[in-house]
Amino acid sequence: MELLDYAFMQRALLAAVLVGVTAPAIGIYLVQRRQPLMGDGIGHVAMTGVGLGFLLNTSPVWMATAVSALGAVLMELIRWYGRTRGDIALAMLFYGGMAGGVMFVNLAPGGSNAGLNSYLFGSLSTVSPSDVTAISILAAFVVVVTLGLRRQLFAVSQDEEFARVTGLPVRALNLLTAVTAAVTVTVAMRVVGLILVSALMVVPVAAAQQLSRSFAATFVIAVAIGVTVTIGGTVTSYYQDVPPGATIVLLTIAAFIALTALAAPLARRRARAQAAAQPVGDPAECTIPAGRAAADEIGV
Repeated sequence: MELLDYAFMQRALLAAVLVGVTAPAIGIYLVQRRQPLMGDGIGHVAMTGVGLGFLLNTSPVWMATAVSALGAVLMELIRWYGRTRGDIALAMLFYGGMAGGVMFVNLAPGGSNAGLNSYLFGSLSTVSPSDVTAISILAAFVVVVTLGLRRQLFAVSQDEEFARVTGLPVRALNLLTAVTAAVTVTVAMRVVGLILVSALMVVPVAAAQQLSRSFAATFVIAVAIGVTVTIGGTVTSYYQDVPPGATIVLLTIAAFIALTALAAPLARRRARAQAAAQPVGDPAECTIPAGRAAADEIGV
C-alpha cells in the first residue's frame, strides 16, 4: 500500500491501532458505571492542558494528560460529595476547561485556534514521533490497568456496595478508572480529537453488547471493532481527504447499526430455542443478583 511509504501515515496508523485498543478497553467500564459521557467531559478539561502546552512551549500531549487526570479526579470528588449541586460544578469544570484551552492557545506566542483544531478534531499529518512515543507509553498504562485489574474494576462498576463488602478499595479503584479514562482521552486526541473521543469509548462497547452479554466477550469484540474502525477511518481519511476523527466516529456508528440489525433476529431465534428447550420450573430461570455476578467475576 502506497500510504505506508509515508512516515506520517505509519505514525498515524500506529496511533490509530493504539486508540482502537485503549478507548473501548476503558469505555466498557464507563458503560457499566452508567457514565458514558465521562470521556466527553474529560475531553473538555483536556483542552486546557493542550492550551497550556502551547503557552509553556511543552508537549501538549503530556500537559493534557496531567490536566485531564486532575480534572478526572475532581469529577470523582464532585460525584462523591457534590450532592444536589454536583451537576452545576461539573458543568463549570467542563466549560471552564474549554474556555481555558482557547484562552491559553491565543495567549501563546504566535498562537491561534488553528493549532488547537488538530487536537479538537484529530489530524493525521500532525502526529509527530514524540507524539507516538507519548501515546505508546500512555496506551501501555491503559492496557495494563484495564486487563490487569479487570476483575476488580468490573466488580466496582457493577455494584459498588457489594464490592465494598468484599473488601475492595472502591474509592481508589474509582479514581483509577477516572484517571485511566483521562489518559485514554489524551491517547486518542491526536487521531479522533477531543470533541469526538467519547464516541469511540462508548459506541464500540454498545455495538459489542448487541452480540454478547458476557463481559469478556464484549471486551474482546469492542476492542476488535475499535481497531477496525480506527484503521478504516485513518485509511479512508488519507485516500478521500476527509477529517479522520469524523470518519472514524461515523464508521463506528455504522458498525453499531449493522450489528444491531444482525443481532435482533439472532436474539429472537435464540430466545425461541431456549423457551422450547427449558422445562417449566427449571432452576435456570432464576436470575443472579448483580452483586453475586460481581462476586463470581472477581472469584469471591
